[in-house]
Amino acid sequence: MVKQNLCVWYNDSSGVKRAYDLGLIDRKWVESYCWNGGRGCVRKKRFEEEGYVSPDYVLPDGSVSQPVKEYMKNKKRL
Repeated sequence: MVKQNLCVWYNDSSGVKRAYDLGLIDRKWVESYCWNGGRGCVRKKRFEEEGYVSPDYVLPDGSVSQPVKEYMKNKKRL
């Protein structure tokens, strides 16, 4: 399925895309933010306005995904 209004930052370098592709976050996150042009996305806003790159475990609304944070913690131990 081709998404017509993808956020410009929704690509292979996107922490949100990687988390979604791994099944660590629900589809609602990418549908509501990434596939909606990035509208309302705190990560996008901070990057574009401040140059701040959010950690991969930060969701589009600015909250923390514990499953992603735990995955990252365990992955670094490998």
